[in-house]
Amino acid sequence: MNKTKYVITIARQFGSMGRPIAMKLSELLEIEFYDRDIVDQAAKKLNLPVSIIDENEESAKEIHNNYFRMQFPLGRQKSTDVQDKIFEAQMNIIRFLAERDSCIIVGRCSDFVLSEMENTINIYIYAPYEERLRHCTKELGLSIDEGKRMIKKVDEAREAYHLQYAGFKPDDYNHKDLMINSSLLGVDGTAEYLADLIKKRFCL
Repeated sequence: MNKTKYVITIARQFGSMGRPIAMKLSELLEIEFYDRDIVDQAAKKLNLPVSIIDENEESAKEIHNNYFRMQFPLGRQKSTDVQDKIFEAQMNIIRFLAERDSCIIVGRCSDFVLSEMENTINIYIYAPYEERLRHCTKELGLSIDEGKRMIKKVDEAREAYHLQYAGFKPDDYNHKDLMINSSLLGVDGTAEYLADLIKKRFCL
């Protein structure tokens, strides 16, 4: 009997442990997990340093980088054009991965990119601010002030990126099948809860 092919997209607040949860979920479901892989493949496809993709993949701000000024000295290529090329490359990679086999894809507007695809579950992971700040200080080794700045910076960048390319915020419940507070069950508990739900949904 053929197994149902499905795709899980995960958007998350910074510090909500979304990535560790996605990694644990991939182990429980025995399917691939993609996050950094998409960045690496996009960099190769566009012949750009990975650091350039990192700086611009989840930011809607203009790119001010000497690399691009050297590549396009006459200004033929606007910063928004570069961001559009990065998004298009990642979009094509996401669709290729999703069509190939069951998988989990984190971030990068994957909920929007795969909105026409069958058998998808779009998840949003969040946590109370104090829990997110605690993770930043305990797990990432940041000071309280650094943690606060990082949470604000990353959340704003992700929201701007999602609004620019998807037309809605990453936490818009109209585009989510499930929104879960990761502080209730922790990393393992949240992953196990999601795995059970997904198995029931697709009769795995």
